[in-house]
Amino acid sequence: QVQLVESGGGLVQPGGSLRLSCAASGIIVGFNSMAWYRQAPGKQRELVAGLISDGRTNYTDSVKGRFTISRDNAKSTVYLQMNSLKLEDTAVYYCNIWGTGFWGRGTQVTVSS
Repeated sequence: QVQLVESGGGLVQPGGSLRLSCAASGIIVGFNSMAWYRQAPGKQRELVAGLISDGRTNYTDSVKGRFTISRDNAKSTVYLQMNSLKLEDTAVYYCNIWGTGFWGRGTQVTVSS
């Protein structure tokens, strides 16, 4: 059974950092393309970062240079390191097996002074 569990969200001040984790079970993360999405109140869910199985990455323009997606195959975990956080990064962040209907429940990230 495939399961994705996100953690690491919280309240942070502008300019701060957070690292989100997505613990995956039932799959081998290294063999799958994985992604982080986010959904802010009143907005559509959007792709934040993708990690293709061959190691290539893809980021939405608004997070380039600030966010980094990575994985630890031994821990079956995908990470999203978020630096220089901005107010507009506030959203629920979801882990996804890229291009599939497998989603985690999300973790709330709130950037506020």
